[in-house]
Amino acid sequence: MTTPARLQYLGIKAEHPDEILLFRMGDFYETFDDDAKVVAKVLEIALTSREFGKGERIPLAGIPYHALNSYLGKLVKAGHRVALCEQTSDPATSKGLVDRAVVRVVTPGTVVEDFILDPASNSYLASVFIADGQVGLAYADITTSEFATGQFDIGVLNDELNRLAPAELLLPEGPEHESLETGGRPAVALPPHLFGQGAATETLKRHFRVASLEPFGCEGLPLATRAAGALIEYLGKSNGAALAQITGLSTYSVEDHMVLDPQTIRNLELFEGGRWGDRGASLTSVLDDTRTSMGARLLRRWVGMPLLDITRLQSRLDAVAWFHASALRRGGVAELLAGISDIERLVNRVRGATATPRDLAALRDSLRLSPQLRERLSDGEDTELVSDLASRIGTHREVVDLIDAAIAEDPPLSVGQGRVIRRGYSSELDGIRDGAKSARDYIAGLESQERERTGVKSLKVGFNKVFGYYIEVSKANTDRVPDDYIRRQTLVNAERYVTGEMKEYESRVLNAQERVAEVEVGLFRNVCSEVARSADQVLVTGRALARVDVLRALGDVAASRNYVRPVLTTDTVLEIEQGRHPVVEKLLPPGRFVPNDSRLATQDEQLVVLTGPNMAGKSTFIRQVAIIALMAQIGSFVPARSASVGLVDRIFTRVGMQDDLTVGQSTFMVEMVETAAILNHATERSLIVLDEIGRGTSTYDGLAIARATAEYIHNHPGLGCRTLFATHYHELTALAQTLPRVRNHNVSVAEERGEVVFLHRIVPGGADRSYGVHVARLAGLPPGVIDRAWDVLAELERSGSQNGPAAETPPQRQMSFLGANPAVVEELLAIDPSAMTPLEAITRLYELKERARDQS
Repeated sequence: MTTPARLQYLGIKAEHPDEILLFRMGDFYETFDDDAKVVAKVLEIALTSREFGKGERIPLAGIPYHALNSYLGKLVKAGHRVALCEQTSDPATSKGLVDRAVVRVVTPGTVVEDFILDPASNSYLASVFIADGQVGLAYADITTSEFATGQFDIGVLNDELNRLAPAELLLPEGPEHESLETGGRPAVALPPHLFGQGAATETLKRHFRVASLEPFGCEGLPLATRAAGALIEYLGKSNGAALAQITGLSTYSVEDHMVLDPQTIRNLELFEGGRWGDRGASLTSVLDDTRTSMGARLLRRWVGMPLLDITRLQSRLDAVAWFHASALRRGGVAELLAGISDIERLVNRVRGATATPRDLAALRDSLRLSPQLRERLSDGEDTELVSDLASRIGTHREVVDLIDAAIAEDPPLSVGQGRVIRRGYSSELDGIRDGAKSARDYIAGLESQERERTGVKSLKVGFNKVFGYYIEVSKANTDRVPDDYIRRQTLVNAERYVTGEMKEYESRVLNAQERVAEVEVGLFRNVCSEVARSADQVLVTGRALARVDVLRALGDVAASRNYVRPVLTTDTVLEIEQGRHPVVEKLLPPGRFVPNDSRLATQDEQLVVLTGPNMAGKSTFIRQVAIIALMAQIGSFVPARSASVGLVDRIFTRVGMQDDLTVGQSTFMVEMVETAAILNHATERSLIVLDEIGRGTSTYDGLAIARATAEYIHNHPGLGCRTLFATHYHELTALAQTLPRVRNHNVSVAEERGEVVFLHRIVPGGADRSYGVHVARLAGLPPGVIDRAWDVLAELERSGSQNGPAAETPPQRQMSFLGANPAVVEELLAIDPSAMTPLEAITRLYELKERARDQS
């Protein structure tokens, strides 16, 4: 994107292929060459040109300085990095071109502007370093000061990146990282030396001003250290001011929380739901009754990171119960929280020197409420967590008093017009204001004074940028003009004059305006610096308020939607009485959702085969069980009459039919890949939800795969986990006769005069019909199609085949190896199914089958 002409003309080089250089030139930011073409296209503004000597012209596109923010957002959202180049020397004293330098590089992961950020979501910059099957992952949100790093097996990386959804990803240059799947996220390749062990360690020590990284918990995690060090180095080069906002580093482990893969997040509709990814049809939308942006972000993190520690979960549930117990308590806290602004991002803008006067006012107004919130949390008997949160909420009297004394109650958006600093805070500024007011009062009264003095009733006092203030007299009255009037401009019908005294007062006004702007800006910066000194303490309060907001919201949702506190255990029993799907229940009219019981236990009711027609509620039921387990493990009450949840380490789901044409994977291949991942990663304490395994291929192949999968889950010594298996293959109900921990359930259906009524009740036993043609009619297929379907169905039922008309020889369910080559039989007997994935087992079985057939 950088051309030689551009380099020679401006002397500044872009550091990245997607980096656009914006040069401040007076009241505009200008772009040149290829940058100008890109900017003109993305922003839909005019592309012009400028002569560059010897008849050569270069493309040019500019945006007004005051409109930078809106245009900046469009460029970043389009995937570009934007380097802001400002003047670094005084044009009045510079010889030749004014010196310029890049003062900030705006990238997707370093954005701090509110108009670009989603207030309810974090904006993470993430860094990855891979070596020897392990990965170091660091991430930071500079708008909230969150900075964490961890080291774990590389197989978890995609799940963690999916959870964080970083706005920008940092990777070292090199083949090992080039093949990393970034999920379409903007990725930046950095020089490998930035990820060096020594360089990264020294970068972190220097930034935090410590002699050892041991206090941060990453001393023995070299890959985590390398990822974190590279992130800090990158942040310092792109936005040095943001480094002041990174004041701590936490080390985390994926063993602390339930890792959720992208399929489970999608299938359980945790953050987006429905066909079009609607946030309003997600689990988060049901639970999000938060009153602050801080609380909304924290709730998303909790939903994406269910806990595995029963002690921490009981503490959260105690706090939710504390709010749930009193509507008055919830209402009072909610009312106060509604007046709290985004303290985390406000204080970081103050610390990063990007705060506006209104940001300071919003911070002041928010902190004014913190003592009242602290008092509310001390109301009545409290819990350990509520008590701890109350102790973390500070009064911050010094910060509030400072802002209150310095900043106007309702300040303007920008500083420099003399209306930000409160009168009485600075005697110097007050004196300048008084002098300017006196001068403006003189000029304001000058017109009436001069009319009386000259007797010219039409005399006017005006102002323009060329002459400043002037006195205008019509030509018919020029003979009455006093001798001290000095002519400055002749018009068709009038003359314009000035006087020495008027110019003196004008000078006072203009000089005062410049001095007011200069002094006010300086005072505002000093106030921000003083407030920034208390930033860490204010952040502690902000984070405590965010937790209070989430806990109160969960208590409010539980009360309004009739949720109950789950009983958490360390065994493997999951028992739910009258459970409900929280999202579906919310979308239906009150009282319409049909609740159902469920029980899973590894020792007796490990695998439930659920049969029944489409639209009867199979998918809703199996998902609601998983969602209730997940809600319990974020510390929420659950939609049920009662629930006992034996903690699960992972939730795996295989739901729906999807293909991935970008990598050449068919619907069936995607289904098999996801199923294989489940069977390879699930443990005895996992919860598996499978919906229609095997339907992406032929009936017999699909049935074989579905049955083999169910048997593997039941029999494998490393599995045996709680499983819900919804299927249309009624033949699978036979598993309950041979596998001791399999139970059959079905969705009950009533038939009245040929019409089907879905009762949405889960009852014991297997279904013997699918009612597919009935569902097709309900879906609105043309009557001709429905009539023909009935005919074909009748013919298939008579022939006993599901694949087509009656065949001369029905297909064999299993081929006999008695007459096969002894070598084939020997190979078969040598296979260890427990050591193979389902796909490997099926592939091997087909190979042996073909060899046996060829030799028969």
